[in-house]
Amino acid sequence: MPQNISEVLPFLIPLAIAEFALLFYTLWHILTHKNYKRGNRALWLVVVIVGMQFIGPVLYFILGKEEQ
Repeated sequence: MPQNISEVLPFLIPLAIAEFALLFYTLWHILTHKNYKRGNRALWLVVVIVGMQFIGPVLYFILGKEEQ
């Protein structure tokens, strides 16, 4: 276990930035598209917001995003 938070900050800051970037891009994609492979807009918004830590957005891009 790290003794203080300053030891893990160099790892946590980029991870948090990547997580929020992926979340916002996924939300933008859901709100600007009408067709999904599975489910609907409301379902994917709930999945992405509840499963915010990478799992929800990754599930959307694997299972929900309609191919162009």
